[in-house]
Amino acid sequence: MSRLDAAVEDYLTLRHGLGFTLKGARPLLADFTAFLDRHGAETITTDLAVAWATAPTGVDPLWWRQRLGTVREFARYLATINPHTQIPPVDLLPARHNRRTPYLYTEAEITALMAAGQALSPPLRAATYTTLVGLLMVTGLRLGEAIALDRGDLKTDTSTLIVRHGKNGRSREIPLHPTSLQALLEYRATAKRVIPQPVSPSLLVSTRGTRLCQSAVHPTFQVMLTQAGLQPAERDVTRGCTTPGTAWPCRP
Repeated sequence: MSRLDAAVEDYLTLRHGLGFTLKGARPLLADFTAFLDRHGAETITTDLAVAWATAPTGVDPLWWRQRLGTVREFARYLATINPHTQIPPVDLLPARHNRRTPYLYTEAEITALMAAGQALSPPLRAATYTTLVGLLMVTGLRLGEAIALDRGDLKTDTSTLIVRHGKNGRSREIPLHPTSLQALLEYRATAKRVIPQPVSPSLLVSTRGTRLCQSAVHPTFQVMLTQAGLQPAERDVTRGCTTPGTAWPCRP
């Protein structure tokens, strides 16, 4: 292990100990130190950092900026050990993240979308995706938060959902309208009849009893959009959610 590789390990250990996740930092920094080794560099220079960050071709410039940002944070740490370390300025490689404009579903579109979900097969798949759409619409949950819910996160005594895997690792409690609670209880009973002993504690399950994954949800949702007569390219299941506590769609 080179001195730079050892410094990376010390840096990651320190940051993790302070509570930072640094998702994806380890492979990026390993690739960066290998790049420095190939150039015979014993420390970080701004020119080499920029050269490495912009090496991928045909990518969004935002990815270059994120790569350089990972190196910059490591360089700040390394500069406390090696004063010859150069810290890339923050104004290098400017780029902006272009967010999609949220799409607000109308009541009629939500009704059509849930009807398309009910037409899926087999019946458990139909129930799962109809419930998923309804849950997103009445709670404002992100898709990842919804599929991460476990059965125990549905609290019938308080009519709430406990979101344990929210953004930045935060948890929160969401109130449920009585119709929403009833719909979730009916779904849970349906899933239990079809799969008495699911292999996952997930609230929303696949036809095999496993937790849903986004790679399966997105194409299924595109099918539902098409069946509902909507435009798949312009809509996203996680957009247009209503205020938590709203009544379940298609219920009195």
